[in-house]
Formats: sequence, C-alpha cells, structure tokens
Amino acid sequence: MRATRVLIHLDRLVDNLNKVKTHLSRETAAVAAAAGKTAAGGMTVCRKRKIPRICMPVKADAYGHGAAAVAWAALNNGVEMLSVATVDEGIALRRAGISSPVLLLSPALPCELEAAVFYKLTPFVSEKTYIAEFADAATKQRVEKHPVYLKIETGMGRGGCSPNEAVEFSQFIAEQPALIQTGTATHFAVSDSDAQSDVEWTRRQIKIFRGAVQAIREAGLEPGIITAANSGATAAYNEAWFDMVRPGIILYGYQSKESKPDLNVTPVMEFVTQVVMIKKICKGDSVSYGRTWTAPYDTYIGVLPAGYADGIPRALSCCGEKNGRTNCSVPEDSFFVVINGVKYPLAGRICMDQCMINLGAELKVNLYDSAVIFGGNPPSLDAAGIAQRTGTIPYEVLCNINKRVERVYV
Repeated sequence: MRATRVLIHLDRLVDNLNKVKTHLSRETAAVAAAAGKTAAGGMTVCRKRKIPRICMPVKADAYGHGAAAVAWAALNNGVEMLSVATVDEGIALRRAGISSPVLLLSPALPCELEAAVFYKLTPFVSEKTYIAEFADAATKQRVEKHPVYLKIETGMGRGGCSPNEAVEFSQFIAEQPALIQTGTATHFAVSDSDAQSDVEWTRRQIKIFRGAVQAIREAGLEPGIITAANSGATAAYNEAWFDMVRPGIILYGYQSKESKPDLNVTPVMEFVTQVVMIKKICKGDSVSYGRTWTAPYDTYIGVLPAGYADGIPRALSCCGEKNGRTNCSVPEDSFFVVINGVKYPLAGRICMDQCMINLGAELKVNLYDSAVIFGGNPPSLDAAGIAQRTGTIPYEVLCNINKRVERVYV
C-alpha cells in the first residue's frame, strides 16, 4: 500500500446520515404540529405529513470518496435513491450490484441514451428533443414506461423548462408511450446562504416551483415525486422538502457556515501520508522549486510523498522570505500537516508528487511517522480549511483527490 492514501470513515457517513434523518423527522413533526387545528376541548389534531425520503448524490465518484462503497453504505442506512451526473457513473453503480433508482442529473448525448435505458437510469429532462430521443431509445429496446423526472427552471439559470411550460412538457411526456413522469424537480442557487437577498431568492424559487407543480396537477397530470432541496435547503428550508430531499455535501461532512441550523456533521474523508525522508539543513538553505523558501535557522526537513498530482493544491505553497523580502502572498503557516498531534508547516513549493515540511530545530518526528494532510482529528485542517486558504469550496478539494490515491474504507 502506498504511503499516501485517503481513509473513508463510513461510520461518519452513517452518523451524518442519521443526523440528517433526525433533523427531517423532528422538523416534520414540528411542522405537522404547527399546522394542527384546535378541536373541541382544546385538543390539537395534527395533520399527517410524511418524512421526506432521501436521494444521495454519488456523482464524481461520490465526491471523491468512492461511489460504490458510499452507495452501499447509504442504501443500507435509509437512503432510497442515488443520483449521478453521467451515464458511465450510473453504469458503474449497476455493475456494482446496485438496483435502487438512480437519477441522471446531467443531459446525456444521443449515443448514450440506449445505455441509460438499458441500465435503468432515470434522467432529468427539460427539452422536447431530449424527451423524444429518450422515448425513441426506450422504444427501440421495447421498454414500456421508462421513468423520467421533469426539471423546472426556477432561478438557478442552468437547466430546466420554464415554469410556464411545465404543463406543456408534462403533457408531452405523457404522450410518449415509452415514458412515464415519475418525478418533478428543481435546483436551488443560494439555499446555503443566510444573506437576506439570498433567502428571498430561495423562497421565490420555492414559490415558483410549487406553482408549477400545482399547475401540472390541475391539468390532470401526475408530477410524481416532488424534489427540490439540496444540502442548504435540507438544513434550512423545510417548506422545500416536498417528497424527497437531495443532500450532498452535508452527508460527506461539510456544511456552509451560513446555513442554519448547524447539523454538526463530521468529514468522512481523511487524507494521510507518511514521512519518507528526513534531512538536516542549515540556516539560509533553500527548499523546493524556485528557491522561494529559505531556512530561518538550522532545522530538519521532512519529505512527504504527496503533491499536487495527488490533490494537495499547489496554491497552498508557502514561499516565506527570500533575500529579505516576501515574494509570495501565501503565509508560511497557511498549510500544515499534523504528526503525532503536532502541527508542522510546509516548507517551499508543493511539487507534483512530493512536498516538504519544516520539522524544527529539535527533531521529534521519526521516519515513516503518519502525517495527516486534512480530515483527521483536531488540530488538523479539513477540506473546508484547505478550500478557505485557496479560494475555493470543499467540493473541489474532495473531488480533486487523484485516482492514484487509494481509498481505504474504515
């Protein structure tokens, strides 16, 4: 086994899932109670409201965590449906023995549609040409009533039919003998933000979506499973839960600081490596490409066999001081690893396959000691900490862990 690997803590995934389920159950009960009416004698009769089912996104290899293993853990712990972005991702799940419904979130090419039908992937559709092409692919395979979800554009600005066209598109699906509309969906743009303008935008999206769904019903058509809520909306907007929620990043252990309530989820991925070389250098010696970092004192440098090709962003590279001036905007302590509970800062630029850390003048680290890059216990960074330091989001940090880094399931 290579020194550099990621540990996927499936127990943390299950714990995060249970926290989301508890939140859904508690809030559903609260909404039902609030909607109750006072009967004779002052008794409260609550209207029944079902706890929404959960669809878990496992696209992009489950955000870098490994789609098959994550999917099985999720399905064995209450998740009813999965979602992917590509036909190949869906095929991989089927070949792993997974038979649950799988939503295909992104449009596929015409040459992929027969495979999508054969492997029973349920597409999001929002264009008549695409609907007709899917119907043709299903007809060629003599498939009756292949499921599709109608996607409605409500403010994301990325995909979906106009709310005013929802009835027309739903009717068009109904006219295809090989298809059946089993769901209706939309996607939120800013549901993880608590800025007032973003809250108003999200509520506007919910209102538009609800109106479109109601119009479909009033036209005598069946909208199927109604779904809208991503992670932010799952946490903060119970009015957006409808029949099913689609929490993604929150199940992998990350939640926007702005999104409330805080569900206290835990990162599932832990990125680790080992110290494979230790060398002593003198004050003024430079380390790594560009000679951007020089030792401020006699010290020890540890070499880690992990670099930007493995998923450590090169933008984290500290440059320190050279010739008496700072020639890099990244602070020297912006990135560190944790060895035996102690933080050790990066030294010099991150290389493709390696990086170096400053072990200090008094050596307390041994060769082959484990080093946590992110996702371990405090004081280690998590993917959100890495993202904050590089101007991105945790999703990108997780997805960028290279395939050559082995996933070890704990």
